[in-house]
Amino acid sequence: MSNGVGQYLKPEVINQIKRLDLRAQFVVKGFLQGLHASPLHGFSVEFSEHREYRRGDDPRGIDWGVYAKTDKYYIRKYEAETNLTGYLAVDQSQSMGYTYRQELTKFDYSICLAASLAYLMIGQQDPVGLITFDQKVRDCLKPKSSRRQLTNMLALLSRLQPTGATDVAQSLLQISGMLKHQSLIMLFTDLLVDPGPVRQALSRLKHGGHDVILFHVLDEAEVSFPFEGALILEDPENGDEVRLDGRSMRQPYRDAVRDFQTEYRDWCHKLRIDYVAIDTQTPFDKALLEYLMNRRMRL
Repeated sequence: MSNGVGQYLKPEVINQIKRLDLRAQFVVKGFLQGLHASPLHGFSVEFSEHREYRRGDDPRGIDWGVYAKTDKYYIRKYEAETNLTGYLAVDQSQSMGYTYRQELTKFDYSICLAASLAYLMIGQQDPVGLITFDQKVRDCLKPKSSRRQLTNMLALLSRLQPTGATDVAQSLLQISGMLKHQSLIMLFTDLLVDPGPVRQALSRLKHGGHDVILFHVLDEAEVSFPFEGALILEDPENGDEVRLDGRSMRQPYRDAVRDFQTEYRDWCHKLRIDYVAIDTQTPFDKALLEYLMNRRMRL
């Protein structure tokens, strides 16, 4: 990705654009400009018609030209495999409204990224829908690929406010029961809940034949823990307080976050779920590139 373009896709720059539709356009156009200026451009066009080789595939279908470029095995997709129906599933619980020193909260970051993906997918004529949830599903727009759909999705995302407690697992189970066809679920959440039930719910989605991309969105301070001295940390959803010393807790905290992310990443890898750990300082092009590389989009 071009460093020049990347400078304009940093969250603090995007935050200066107040309208969500313009943010999404700016992010996607900047991303595509950077992609087309990079060595990935020619690869991305060719890569869109391929998928990763899976056990049981006919080895004669391996594209050795792509292997030479990537050092990985890919085969050409059949035409029926190129259709993609997606759902953007956004956690709108109160914990997503947190920020320490960034101008974008986790929720702001998530809806901007979700809006950009909607813009990108509908631009490719891929049907995409929108689901919002906290303790349960709150809104659901069925997948469509029309420009009107993009307008409706952006309008809904713009109105949302992060409030209330969260139950990611229950919401995912509800989503699983709603889906009638195999879909791609793009999930945006901070995962600040017991991982056991979430993993069970994600397993149910996968066993239902759905693909999942899990965008694990944290505030920059939740990753770096920049705090000093005596602290009182309060849970934004239930008000529980914890008293601790910032300096002495910094490294143990960072280790715990890294272990938490690693456990999720390893577990998702085993289940063939795409896990993307990002924080509110991550440039938007990096998150979109993860999507491109994982989903083989038709740019």
